Amino acid sequence: MQFNQATDYAFRVILHLASIPEGEIANSQAIAEEQNIPVGFLQKIMRSLTQGEMVKSYRGIDGGFALAKSADEISLLDIIKTMEGPVDLQRCLKDGNSCSKGCAPQCPVHAALAVIQNDFTQALGNVTFAGMLKKNKAER
Repeated sequence: MQFNQATDYAFRVILHLASIPEGEIANSQAIAEEQNIPVGFLQKIMRSLTQGEMVKSYRGIDGGFALAKSADEISLLDIIKTMEGPVDLQRCLKDGNSCSKGCAPQCPVHAALAVIQNDFTQALGNVTFAGMLKKNKAER
């Protein structure tokens, strides 16, 4: 499983916004330059993050972006779901009827992958952007 480029950039954007003082707004040009994200691509990412209620958009000359909620309320899983949709390791985990053999409930592979997917999504959900920033500061 590999996340797409937009998701990688979205991680950078959220980390950037989480690192600025609360109440401050970051403009898209500054985000693009500091995070090395093409401006056109950043606009698409910001639209998705705004629609996903991860980021607030402020219009006008002094406009820009800020987190829509606290960085300790935003997890890696939240960003992945916002950018890519549900995390499904295999289509039969999403819909047992999509199993080409028709045996999802009895399939040992299905059962094993269901446990792995649950652990994986739980781990992603437990990693918050506030936690990552705190850990990064402690390691410096």
